[in-house]
Amino acid sequence: MSKKRGLSLDEKREKMLEIFYESQNFFLLKELEKLGPKKGVISQSVKDVVQSLVDDDLVAKDKIGTSVYFWSLPSCAGNQLRNVHRKLESDLQSGKKQLAELVDQCDNLKKGREESDEREEALGELKAIELKHKELKDEMGQYADNDPAAFEEMKKAIEVAHAAANRWTDNFFTLRQWCSNNFPEAKEQLEHMYKEVGITDDFDYLELPTVLPGTVGNQMAEGNPEGM
Repeated sequence: MSKKRGLSLDEKREKMLEIFYESQNFFLLKELEKLGPKKGVISQSVKDVVQSLVDDDLVAKDKIGTSVYFWSLPSCAGNQLRNVHRKLESDLQSGKKQLAELVDQCDNLKKGREESDEREEALGELKAIELKHKELKDEMGQYADNDPAAFEEMKKAIEVAHAAANRWTDNFFTLRQWCSNNFPEAKEQLEHMYKEVGITDDFDYLELPTVLPGTVGNQMAEGNPEGM
């Protein structure tokens, strides 16, 4: 024997509404929990089912004294359904109006854009102008390195890098002096280690060449980038 199928939520809602419509009476929740099983709705789910009906305005709920009562009349449900129908009808009409407006806008946008020799020629000219604009933009990008503003940014970056390099050089000299003072017996080993990592006798602070304002710009104008 196959197991009996349980009721769906919609079926439980219908069964609970039948209780209200058949009696047209007011109920406490505990009373509904006793009546629900007679309609096939287990008492544990009655509260949630009734609350869903309240949320959809199919069942009224009110507190009288210390008790909460629930009730629903067929006329109330009919009014609720009529209200829903009116709202859906209003939404439908509004949607139809918006559709008609969009169709009109589409038709207006199409005006003057009909296929013709003049339109094709104008589109061809526009495409050629866009292509030329792209070429000029790419060409300008090639001269970005010669831009005075770009040069100033590069100059600032070089100055920052120069200061950082000399700061590390100063740190190395400080460390080497500290090693010499604290490990005089290891002088040869230290000197050998310095040479292994590329620090030779001519290792010293970097000097930053002085670049006079306007020098680069003048050299560019004269077509002589070699002096940079």
